[in-house]
Amino acid sequence: MAHSTRRTPLNGRVAVVTGAARGLGAATARELDRRGARVALLGLEAERMAEVADTLRNDADCWEADVTDDAAMAATAASIGARLGPPSVVVANAGVAEGGPFATSDPDSWRRVIEVNLVGSAVTARCFLPALLATGGHFLQITSLAAMGTSPLMSAYCASKAGAESFAHALRAELAHQGVGVGIAYVNWIDTDMIRDAEQHAVLHELRAHMPRPARRIYPAEYVAARLVAAVERRAASVYVPGWLRAVQPVRALLPPIVTRVARHELPRLERSAPFEATGMLGAGGRADRESARRAG
Repeated sequence: MAHSTRRTPLNGRVAVVTGAARGLGAATARELDRRGARVALLGLEAERMAEVADTLRNDADCWEADVTDDAAMAATAASIGARLGPPSVVVANAGVAEGGPFATSDPDSWRRVIEVNLVGSAVTARCFLPALLATGGHFLQITSLAAMGTSPLMSAYCASKAGAESFAHALRAELAHQGVGVGIAYVNWIDTDMIRDAEQHAVLHELRAHMPRPARRIYPAEYVAARLVAAVERRAASVYVPGWLRAVQPVRALLPPIVTRVARHELPRLERSAPFEATGMLGAGGRADRESARRAG
């Protein structure tokens, strides 16, 4: 493949993106490649990742691995280092979601969201940390508005993203004196399979419809990816997409009581029109994760 000649801070660097088969992960891989990085795509859907890799201009390759599997991730990190060199950027993007009432949720699905979104991020950091220490690299943790506020019927997702945010804060403090940067990305609605699937469930569609108008907007994955990668180039401690999410930080303690007040009035009305049911794993990526778990089990 032809190499990019554009000079950027990422030119010639090795970057790892988890959950790279589709959505924000694939868009981030393409943006890293556009800025000159050599990208290691990591995820569960080998054929999809290969299709993404074929669109990249610089040296790239794919690795199929479950981010929650310590042994598989350690082997993958070693293989990436041998094939492309030590990564200096790692984007912990892999994530899944499910919705529905907690009381009747499937324990395995609920737990899996926590495992992928939180434990998977920690496994990713652990396995690539030696390379990041060697390169003085940067680890970007993808979180969401769900890390700052909460939402009824999305308990596993909100808990996992809040946990991932807290993990990244702790990791940043732990590594600050060793020259490794840790950034946290706060994103909102992105045009991905997961969100399109969520919109097919009446209750999740209604929940988004009850958010303030700016918070309902869905952004293209390419738009979000460009801002994430620009933040990586700056080694920014945080990035907010859209930018107004930054204003939520100082008032985030106010969100839970506001959400509770609205939910107390709106959830009974919504349940009368459409009984609340578990959604199962959302999106094609969620279904791929479920199928991978079924094969492994």
